[in-house]
Amino acid sequence: MSNSHLTDIAVIGAGISGLVCAQRLRQAGYGVLVVEKSRGVGGRVATRRLQGTWADHGACYLKPKGELFSKFVDLLQNRQILKIWTDIVYEFSITEGISQPANCSPRYVAPEGMSSIAKFLTPGLEILFNQRVIKINLTKENAWCLTLDNNEQLNAKGLIVAIPAPQAGDLLAPLGKSLLGADFFDSLHSVEFYPCISVMAGFSPNSQPLPHWKALTFNDHADLAWIGFDSSKRPQSQPPHFVLQSSAKFAQQHLETQDLQPVGNDMLQKAAENLALPWLENPQWMQVHRWRYAFPRTPLDIPCLSANTPLPLVCCGDWCGGNLVEGAMVSGLAAAAEIDQQLQHLLMEDVDFLRFF
Repeated sequence: MSNSHLTDIAVIGAGISGLVCAQRLRQAGYGVLVVEKSRGVGGRVATRRLQGTWADHGACYLKPKGELFSKFVDLLQNRQILKIWTDIVYEFSITEGISQPANCSPRYVAPEGMSSIAKFLTPGLEILFNQRVIKINLTKENAWCLTLDNNEQLNAKGLIVAIPAPQAGDLLAPLGKSLLGADFFDSLHSVEFYPCISVMAGFSPNSQPLPHWKALTFNDHADLAWIGFDSSKRPQSQPPHFVLQSSAKFAQQHLETQDLQPVGNDMLQKAAENLALPWLENPQWMQVHRWRYAFPRTPLDIPCLSANTPLPLVCCGDWCGGNLVEGAMVSGLAAAAEIDQQLQHLLMEDVDFLRFF
């Protein structure tokens, strides 16, 4: 990219919402450039490659509800990207132990990692990886100017901000309420997130007994929320590995903890004690990841958030109108429709202006 690059629409964030939005706009004929701070796509639909296998340390499975998302899951199944993993997520309570829920429904996973879902959405998209937007301003030439952390600049007619609301608020704050509107910032600041700590841990092939469940929710545990027998998702038989997720309260306590390895060990020890699987305390390998913005606690009741600005600026994400992957997809589609409508309106204004000459 040159020092100053012009595109129709810039998208900040290559999570599911940003990718869906970018792909829809690209298909509509716009020039689209996606800027992503990390080295890969997917956001919280995340997979880590380690120890010769994959571990899904973000979204652990898909459970479609709406018609549109169900069709998307069917498409991914037909492309051999998704498969049914299990239709039972067991439950654990302190008083009753492990039990099977009354209602069952299929949970879908990607054998080669959940990030495969995001990669499916990337063909044809121009994505800048490892680039963070550090400043946004509106130029005198009537364009959004994005300054990246390598000091390069990107100019766009429309802007999509597809990152968690607190991050969007911090990035857009310098533009001020006079430009974006007090109501816009009030909406952004009303969105709060639950944090989560994810532990990926692998064990000896001789570990016994293996659990009879593939996924389990901790209903009333102070520190633990969910555990998945992650290696059971993979196409080839391999040594067992698990993904363990903390409760929001536990993650909040360790939000600024520098070394998360003891935290991960503590979580594994508690899981081992509660689930009567003593070998869970002794992993052969372990990685711990902190999600500061794991699940929206107070999502907005609208599918996307648009600023009242001279040029289109639209925010989207799972924090608009719902949560999880399905909410992110719906929000991305809504943002694409919104910015398309606004740009078409601007185009008509330009045409009307030219008629005077």
